[in-house]
Amino acid sequence: MAKQTYDIERFFQALGDSTRLRLLNLMGEQEVCVCYFVEILGGPQPKISRHLAYLRSAGIVSARREAKWMHYRIVMPPHIGAAQILKQTLEWLKEEKTMQKDRAQLVKACCSPSKYASLDGAPLPAQVLDNCCEAC
Repeated sequence: MAKQTYDIERFFQALGDSTRLRLLNLMGEQEVCVCYFVEILGGPQPKISRHLAYLRSAGIVSARREAKWMHYRIVMPPHIGAAQILKQTLEWLKEEKTMQKDRAQLVKACCSPSKYASLDGAPLPAQVLDNCCEAC
């Protein structure tokens, strides 16, 4: 049986979009409900979901449903080179002003979700304990 190769082109295409980078930045080391992405990025939910689906298909993000809520988190790709690039990219994003602003908005929304109608009843982002892969 032939070993399946990692789709490096899809990986780089996933990282080549500012909205997807902003989503990755907001996830960081936590699992986040899609409603927070919609609130922080200000885009329509279907567009945000398409970007998240792209990140999932590239093997960078996983999803989990809990009742009506969809939660997303970063997963490290199984390819060691891709995992290293993703880690470095996430560190780089922390230094960018726009990304820092997004994260500050997420913290603000988490501290007082009642101020945001779209977050009514939404679960708070949860810390992810293991987002490492076997290649790391």
